[in-house]
Amino acid sequence: MTCVPAGSTVVGSTCRRGVPVSDDQHWTAYGACGALSPDDLFVEGAAQRSAREVCLRCPVRLECLIDAMDHRIAFGVWGGLTERERRALLRRFPEVESWQEVLTSDPSLAEVAGARPDPAGARADATEHPAGRGR
Repeated sequence: MTCVPAGSTVVGSTCRRGVPVSDDQHWTAYGACGALSPDDLFVEGAAQRSAREVCLRCPVRLECLIDAMDHRIAFGVWGGLTERERRALLRRFPEVESWQEVLTSDPSLAEVAGARPDPAGARADATEHPAGRGR
């Protein structure tokens, strides 16, 4: 079994932060929001800022956002983006069916507006966005 370095994506890996992930485990088992009430995440207005703060320290933020975008989830804060921000990405890139390649190749699309970078959980894998892809 091979493990990915801490901070690496769980998509397609067999370990999460050095802990083996069995085939039947889902990325949601690692979400920072796992212990929160849904009422804390499906909020409006200024309360969205608190929900986004949870996302900023989440080890599976990107996987969460990919899932929300792929399934066109309309409500709540997912992967650090509000429903308005996700709708804007969908309008910007209507041809995208699978967001995994798009968001992993261009992490700037998943950036949380106004967020302060978290040095412990930051991902520094900025790569060039594939031509003709993205939102």
